[in-house]
Amino acid sequence: MPRLPFPELVRELHRILLKHGLPEPRAALVARLFAENQRDGVVSHGLNRFPGFIALLQSGRIDPGAEPERVGGLGALEQWDGRMGVGLWNAHVAMDRAVALAQTHGLGCVGLRNTNHWMRAGAYGLQAAEAGCIGICWTNTIPLMPPWGSAEVGVGNNPLVIAVPRRDGPLLLDMAMSQFANGKLEVLKRQGRELPLAGGFDRTGNLSRDPGEILASRRPLPIGYWKGSALAVVLDAAAALVSGGQASHQIAAQGTEYAVSQVFMALNVTALAGADGVEATVDAIIDHLHTVTPLVAGEAVRYPGEGMLRTRRESLELGVPLEERQWADLRAM
Repeated sequence: MPRLPFPELVRELHRILLKHGLPEPRAALVARLFAENQRDGVVSHGLNRFPGFIALLQSGRIDPGAEPERVGGLGALEQWDGRMGVGLWNAHVAMDRAVALAQTHGLGCVGLRNTNHWMRAGAYGLQAAEAGCIGICWTNTIPLMPPWGSAEVGVGNNPLVIAVPRRDGPLLLDMAMSQFANGKLEVLKRQGRELPLAGGFDRTGNLSRDPGEILASRRPLPIGYWKGSALAVVLDAAAALVSGGQASHQIAAQGTEYAVSQVFMALNVTALAGADGVEATVDAIIDHLHTVTPLVAGEAVRYPGEGMLRTRRESLELGVPLEERQWADLRAM
């Protein structure tokens, strides 16, 4: 598997984006985010999605120069319209605004409508954590899984992010509403690997660890069974209400996923507790977690985001790993 120095990967992606008409400063931001996703081991939303993003630019489905705009608000709560612009740029602007509101009010919330796929959801939680805030964000999607009690696809796989600031690396929860996100299933299918545990149903209705079968049946298993299904529904409703945008069933009526609704929240805990207070509280939680006896000897219990930070350090030291197909696609562009 080839490896590429992180700055070189950013430069290459930036060059390709400029070549395909994405203007600055969007090109620089999008290049950095895709490279960071790959660097952190989130390959499902790194170079795996980059060719599709280029194809989307070429299709004219998104407006590469559109700037999101504020269309309403009430104190620390604002509504913004993404104007069908680049999803990654819109999400970055929205979380930046939520952080600015939190610096004034203690917390900030931005509902964003008429936007596009933001790729890796965790990127925007990390953005808030780097500013000393707890970041919470989620998006709705086109329906991708059945609600509990049905085999018919009817609810979005609406990913949820919570990031907690910490000097040595934040806590990061970034999860879809299914046991395994579609992007993860696609990666494992391409690699010919099985899931470590059942992640959905096959085409005959049996629980399966085969990612290809689950993708074919379109029946991923919700996290916590009925609880994950219910969480997907309430996240959809909250996103549509806070943003004034579309719910998942309305997105489905379009035929493809665009004009989604998203929510970005920032809580200024550093202003409340001070940087040292935040550090002491989070470190104590992590230290306690590391004292718990693991099931497998030699494999310590990890906090959310610990594996990502380990992968990041390795990528910065040795280079960012690329699959052969990804490297070939990149060179072709």
